[in-house]
Amino acid sequence: MKLRIVIAFVAFFLLTCLSTELSAQCAMCKAAAEEGAKDGNLQSASLNTGIAYLLVMPYLAFIVVGYLWYRNYKKKKAEGTYIN
Repeated sequence: MKLRIVIAFVAFFLLTCLSTELSAQCAMCKAAAEEGAKDGNLQSASLNTGIAYLLVMPYLAFIVVGYLWYRNYKKKKAEGTYIN
């Protein structure tokens, strides 16, 4: 069961990160990036990286909180202090 969850998580992570649509952004950001790229502005090239960074942070926070909760749950269950 644990192995299936890990495999599903890894597959989801890889499919999300390797997706060609990951660099998509809102219409306003896309228009600003396209205009900047036409003028030779190299700062607009890193816009997609910034958006991907902002996208990852909530998921990373959720994973950390979930792991801490799971570790605490397992510790309490092993001590016998967990009440159903």
